[in-house]
This record gives sequence, structure tokens and C-alpha cells, in this order.
Amino acid sequence: MVPFIVGCALFMQMLDATVVATALPMMAVSLHSTPVRMNVAITSYLLAVAVFVPICGWAADRFGARRLFIFAISLFALTSLTCALSWDLMSLTISRFIQGIAGAMMVPVGRIIMLRTIPRNQILKATSFLSIPALLGPILGPPLGGFLVTYASWHWIFLINIPIAAIGIALILKYVLEFRSEEKPRLDWVGFLLSGVGMATFVIGIEAIGNHTHGYLYPLLLLGTGLVCSMLYIHHARRHPAPIIDLSLLKIPTFSAAVVGGNMTRLSVGAMPFLLTLLFQIGFGYSPLASGMITFSMAIGALMMKFIATSVFGRWGFRKVLLINGTLTGLMTITNAFFIESTPVLLMGTLLLIGGFFRSLQFTGVNSLAFADIEPEKMSQASSFSATAQQIGISLGMGIATVTLDLSMQMRGASHLSIGDIHTGFWVIGLLSVAAAYWFYKLDAKAGEGITVHKERKNRVRFKRKRRSASVTKHTEPRKTSAGDETRL
Repeated sequence: MVPFIVGCALFMQMLDATVVATALPMMAVSLHSTPVRMNVAITSYLLAVAVFVPICGWAADRFGARRLFIFAISLFALTSLTCALSWDLMSLTISRFIQGIAGAMMVPVGRIIMLRTIPRNQILKATSFLSIPALLGPILGPPLGGFLVTYASWHWIFLINIPIAAIGIALILKYVLEFRSEEKPRLDWVGFLLSGVGMATFVIGIEAIGNHTHGYLYPLLLLGTGLVCSMLYIHHARRHPAPIIDLSLLKIPTFSAAVVGGNMTRLSVGAMPFLLTLLFQIGFGYSPLASGMITFSMAIGALMMKFIATSVFGRWGFRKVLLINGTLTGLMTITNAFFIESTPVLLMGTLLLIGGFFRSLQFTGVNSLAFADIEPEKMSQASSFSATAQQIGISLGMGIATVTLDLSMQMRGASHLSIGDIHTGFWVIGLLSVAAAYWFYKLDAKAGEGITVHKERKNRVRFKRKRRSASVTKHTEPRKTSAGDETRL
């Protein structure tokens, strides 16, 4: 039940992060604003998530993971209600920012609870549940938002969170135990400020690149500020006894490969929905609903993965699977660059389904491998670190896709987007995913062995059961005895 509960929270957070974009034009009319100005509602949410994700590990150890998880879901539901009741852009922006704080706490804290609840050899199976909502949210967000706005009103994109949150809280109270550190750690305020400013300027810089409203100087200044703050934080973390983001975790080979290599693959999470929407709606002229139905095939592929992930990694090991599957994930991303208007919808849907399968399997592997060699007392710091890196990866994927489109148009000397520009975006994201295989190639052949049951272990257990069965059969058969034996008996 714990992976299911955490998965529901993750789905709610990922869905809410993407569903708003489709409803912005309708919300702009209702709130007496413009669609361009309404984009601040998305930016404020992403900004809050980026700033407050690093603090989650400390807060879970300080106040208790279960208590913080309930508080985060409750706050998320409350701010969903205030978003639906917003009367102007300012009230919506404030509600979205606070909702982003709740969203930043929900997923990392839920993962901390899961990692401390389940046995280590069940991490892979549990993570396979979490990879599905992480992929379903960005895929289902646009078509669901379009459906609700078309047949109901934009208020329902927020109100649907309330019953999900209520069910989640009830399940937490029934099934989740409290976990709290024996020592109450003190907050690394300097590290929090440096990481917060660095993450905030990075996310705003990426958003500014995508908006095309300030040219390139303003985004570059923001990204430069984020880089300086990151360097200062690295200098600070090396000297602080309990930094808010523990960089020493990167010395663990499995964690380092999962964070760096996994994030290069995770670029597609931010880029794929964006590029596919442009390709189908602008390039091919499909309706939002038709575009959403085609991209939904990726979600079907992700669901199919859940049934075989444990056996695949158990049989071939993390290094081999992540190396080969990561390459296939990048290649399947590149296949989208060959979609043209005459490509059959069935063929496109099939290729997207296969790509969703490989992508989900890859994320299941890296998300499990990240915690394979983490000690229990370091789980909170590892979860915060991993969640922060994932947030950077998703934002960076969107930024790389946007910059690629701009550069492609400039090289053509054009001011309007073409199908060829979008194809270039798929090539860049796909090749970066293929390059991530280098980090998995460096892994030890037995990496992650402790969180899965290998084929050899299964065979040994099966062999022992056969021997035990044969032994029982042998001793239960009637033994022929001689007269002397009967006398001695």
C-alpha cells in the first residue's frame, strides 16, 4: 500500500504541474488577463518546487516523515481549492506558489517513507509503481486539461485534486508508520539560501528562454547567477558538517550513475510532451484531443513495463539493462524525428508505445539504483538530492528543446516554426539520452545486486527446495529391515 499511496501523491503533483498549460487561455478570460501574463501561474509553481525541494530531507528528519507527508497533501488540497476560487491573477499566483511548496514536499517525503518501510530487496518492485505516475502525469495533463476546460470549466483542473488528497490522507493514517530521526538536525541556512537562489534563477532562466519575451541576455544573466550560486554552494557544502544537499553521496558509484546518467535520460520527460504537442498540433494540424490520444500510447507502454521490470533487472542486472535499454530509449526518441504528415497514426502510436516502455523501464532502474547502496540514516538526504536533480533534469529538458528550436530557425533564417525544426529537437534529446549510457558503462557488473533477486539466487532456492523435497520423500518411504534389525529396534 505504501508505494501505491506515494504513487498517487506523485501522480497528483505531476498532473497538476502540466494540466494548467492547456487551460491558460480560458483562465485568462475569466481572470481578466492575457494568456502571456497567465504564464506566471506556471512559473510560480515551478519556482516554489525548485526552491523547497532541497529542504525536504531535513524537514522529514526534524518533524517526522509521516506528519510532514500528511501536512504536504493537506496543504496541496487546500491550495487547490484556493486556486479554483481565485478572482484575479495575483491571487492565483500566490495560491500556485504555496501549492508548489506543498508539491515540493510531497514526493521526496513520500519516497523517504517508502524506502524506510519496504525491505531493500523490494525497492525495485516498489519503484516500478512510482515510475508509472511520473510518466502518466505529463502525458495525461494536456488532454485532461483540454477535456475539462471544453466540457466543464477551468476550475475543475484544481478541484479534482481534493478527493484524491482526501483518499491519500485516509490511507496514510491507516497504513503509514511515523519515521523521525533520533537527533533533530539544525537547518543549514546558508546552504538553503544558496541552493534556493541557484535553483530559482535556473528555473526562471529556462522559462525565460522558452517565453521569448526578454531576448537572450536576461535568461543568460539568470543562468549565470544560478551557476555562481551553485559553485558557492559546492564550496560551502564541503565545509559544513550537515549540508542541506549532501554532495558526498556522489562518491557512491550507484548513486552518482543514477543521478547524472539518469538525468540525461530524464531530459525527455520535459522535452517529449512539448515537442510532440508542437509536432502534432502545429506541424500536422491535429486537434488537442487527437494529439493527446496519440501521445497517450506512451502511457500504455509505461504500464506494460510494470509487469516485467523486476524480472528483467533480476535476470540481467542493472549495468547491462541500463546500458542497452538507455541506448534504445534514446534511439526511440530519435524515431520521432521521422514522423511526417503522411505517417500512419497507427505506426506513430506503436512507436510511441515502444518508446514509453523503454523509457519507463529506464526510469524504474535508475530510480531504484540511486538507493541501492544508501545507508538508512542517509535516506532523507539521498531522497532530497535525487528529487532536486530530477527537477533540474526536467526543466533542463524543456530548455534544451526550446533552444534547439530557436537555433534551428535561426540557421534557416526563418521566424516561423517548421516540422524540420521540431525533428531537430528530437535528434538532440535522443542523442543526449544515448550519451547517458557512458555512466552506466562505468558501473560494476554487480551494481544494485542487493535490491533485486538474481536468477542465480532463484535457482539456488529452487535447487534447495528440490533437495528438501527429495529428502522428505526418501525418509518417508518404508524401509526394508532384516530380522536382526527388527530385534535391535
